[in-house]
Amino acid sequence: MTKWNANWVNFPTLMLMSVSLLLPGCAMPLFGGYGANGLTREEFTRYVESVFRLQNNITSEIMALQESYATDNQGLLKAEQYMQEACAPLNEYVSRESEGLDTGLFLRRRVEKTAVDCEQKALKVKALLGH
Repeated sequence: MTKWNANWVNFPTLMLMSVSLLLPGCAMPLFGGYGANGLTREEFTRYVESVFRLQNNITSEIMALQESYATDNQGLLKAEQYMQEACAPLNEYVSRESEGLDTGLFLRRRVEKTAVDCEQKALKVKALLGH
């Protein structure tokens, strides 16, 4: 090492520089908003709640149809399965929040990334139900 930078490069300085470079990648968006549509936090919260209610109502309706043996439509059941897979992060988030458990940053980010897909799958199932 040269004489001029011998004191500047040391382990604590390298760690501080590394952490300062990594932190912005973990932060929630400051510009551009939440979700695929760039909503404000409040708008995104309302949007996610409406998506949850939509897919929850559809799931309840399909369960009622299955209990009454009113459907054996495999296309509808397959679409509902895809909806459940797409909405799994949202359902996990709501379940953890309702039980007072920590939702965590990674789960919130997954909900943010999958909310639009969940809504699209729910709307497809809703159309198959004839609504």
